[in-house]
Formats: sequence, C-alpha cells, structure tokens
Amino acid sequence: MAAFAGRFARVEPRRAAAVFVTGLLAGLEIKTSWQLAEQAGHSRPDKMQRLLYRAKWDADAVRDDVRQVVVDSLGDPDGVLVVDETGDLKKGKHTVGVQRQYTGTAGRIENAQVGVFLTYASRRGHTLIDRRVYLPESWTSDRERCEQAGVPDDIAFATRSQLAEDMITAAVAAHIPARWAAADEAYGNNTRLRGELRKLRLGYVLAVSRDHLLPLDGGKTRRRADLITVDLPAWAWTRRSAGPGSKGPRYYDWAWLADVGADGDPDDDGRHSVLIRRNNTTGELAFYRCWAPGPVTLAQLVRIAGIRWTVEESFQAGKGQVGLDQHQVRRWNSWHRFTTLALAALAILAICAAETTSTEQTEDQDMIRLTVNEIRRLINVFRDQPARSTSYRLHWSGWRRQHQARAKRAHYARRLTLELQP
Repeated sequence: MAAFAGRFARVEPRRAAAVFVTGLLAGLEIKTSWQLAEQAGHSRPDKMQRLLYRAKWDADAVRDDVRQVVVDSLGDPDGVLVVDETGDLKKGKHTVGVQRQYTGTAGRIENAQVGVFLTYASRRGHTLIDRRVYLPESWTSDRERCEQAGVPDDIAFATRSQLAEDMITAAVAAHIPARWAAADEAYGNNTRLRGELRKLRLGYVLAVSRDHLLPLDGGKTRRRADLITVDLPAWAWTRRSAGPGSKGPRYYDWAWLADVGADGDPDDDGRHSVLIRRNNTTGELAFYRCWAPGPVTLAQLVRIAGIRWTVEESFQAGKGQVGLDQHQVRRWNSWHRFTTLALAALAILAICAAETTSTEQTEDQDMIRLTVNEIRRLINVFRDQPARSTSYRLHWSGWRRQHQARAKRAHYARRLTLELQP
C-alpha cells in the first residue's frame, strides 16, 4: 500500500483503499462494496462506493505502481508477458462493455463483459499487472450510452488484440524486464500484433488455429497448419515437458520447423519458426508461430509455450482468492478502480509466495510449497480480529433489508408505470 498511498490526495480515500484491499484478501464469499464495508467495520457502504465512484485518484497511476512492485519482487531479464481475456456474465445492458458476445468463461455466446489482462511471469512467480475493458462497436458507436457509463470521449473502438498490444507496449515502455510474449490463438492469429511484437524486439510463442495459413518458401505459398503435420516423419517428434503441472510434469511430443512462417517484413532480421505440440495420449495437436530476435533453442520455445498457462492460473487465483469477477459496478472508472485494487491484492499473494519459496526448505518432500490459496488463509488467521458484536451484525442485516425494500418498491413502481403506458 505504501507504494501507491501518495496517489490519494486525501486521507479518507487512502484509508478506504487500504481496507478495501485488506477486505479483498479476507475470507468473504462475496466481495462487493457492501461486504467489504461490513468487514471493515463501517456502518454503511458509502466510503467504499465513493472510493470506486467519486473519490479523486488515478487508477492507471496506481496500476503502474502495483506493476513496479511486482517487477521489483518477481522481475527477471527472461520474463514473459502473457495476454488473455476473461468474461464476466452480466444481466441487463447498462454495465460498461456488456453485450451478447462469446466468452471462454461460459464457453458460448452470453450477455457478458470482457476484460483483457496482462500477466507477468518469471521463474520466481507470476501475477496480473494490467487490464483493459473491451468495448464492442455497439458501445463505441453509441456515444450517449458511453456517456451514461462514464466512458471518456477519446475512447474509440479497439479490438482485443489492439488492447493486448497497448498493454504490452506500455510494459515495454516502462522497462519491464521481459524477453518474450505468449498468447492463445485468438491473439496469435493476428498479423498486426505479431508485427508489433517484432518491432518491440520481443520474442514470441503465439498459439494459432489449426486452419491458420502458414507462409512457406519465403511467403510464396501458404498452407494450413494442420496439413503440415501430415508429411512429418516419426523422427521429427521429441518428447519434452512444458513445465510442472498439478499432476506432475506436462509431457508432450513436439515438432519444430525452423525458418518457417516469416510474415514477409523486409526489415525482419529475426528467426521465424513453427512449433507443433502433440498430446501423447489423445493425439490432439496445437500450433505455435514463434519468433526471436536471435538464436533460439527448442527447449526455450517449449518453456515459453508452457508458461502461457500462467495467465489461466492468475485468473483462477484472481477470481477465487481476491474477487476479481465480483465487482458489481457499471461505470468505466469504477470497473478500472475495482480491478486495479484486485490486482494489488493478488500481487500481495504472488509476492508472498515468491518470498516464502526462496526462504523455505523446499527439499522436504512431505510438504509442498506455500500456495497463494494457503497464504491468503494464513493472512486471515494472523490478522483476524475478534468477532464483531451481535448488534453490529444485526445493524448490517437491517441495513441490507431496508435497502433491498427501497429497491423493490422502485422496481415495482417502474414496472407498473410501463404497464400503464398506452
């Protein structure tokens, strides 16, 4: 908290931010402003709601501070920037960015809000360091709707790949120690993103779809990725681990086609290649377009391909441990503020995990390393305050029911008004 306390001009929002992050680390089932206020000992949720809505502070500046704290603890010259998106299912149409769209969270088209996130991963650990809310064209083309949600006038439509590019470019500009970028096929298929990564001199291992057309013979011909494997001999495959998993090393069969897949950029002096992964049980194939500014080995590319999954682990920890998906806010600023404070809470867990890993005796085979889940539990064990009084709990129960009664009356009055209209 000390890293970004100076971003708050007044002491009240500074204190509210501290207890907000502390509440996100608490063992609450739901982590909205109501629950966080009750956890903090407030009589009403006003302070928490004001922090997300009206208080004067720059969420992007706090994001930069959190990112720097993460790098100071987890930074590695061989770091990897991993980008991916996650969706939150929503009702209604007023929450910023909401529309019917595909989200991997549900695995289908749903009424949802989608956020694109950036993870920093190194040998010491990984955590989320940046975020962007995706605004579909149905939003950016409706300026009145954007104004109601507090979207700044200068925000124009940007694809998810462009949002990913913005975050990676910002990380490089901030001198974040990273040598590689990784992403799934939704981003790997994007020609512009690959070109921008090469301009930034970031090596990449980007997944592409099986029907992705790969340039061959210096770009003279193109062929589907899945058809390339037909002619590969048995000796072209080698078994390697993509890193440790929850059930042991993740072994796959890999084929590496060097000097394949150049996009035809005349200023490109790097090494292009195509990496193919085969599940040795099911035979399922995955394809990656790879580039490095200098010589590279198969072992390096396999390691980066395996690191891509850290963003999924970050999403799981963010949602399960610090309530990343539990924001009940509608406006642009509120989403960025809540998400930024959630990133701060998640960074605390990631940094603690890295520090305890470096100090513990990890040779003990009877005990696993401390996980972010266990660290959050221990934080709550050691900082747990005596239980609140019965009158305090009853006060909050009464407040919630009164608020819900007012909301019910308002909804019924609006519905009856609509029904009576000709």
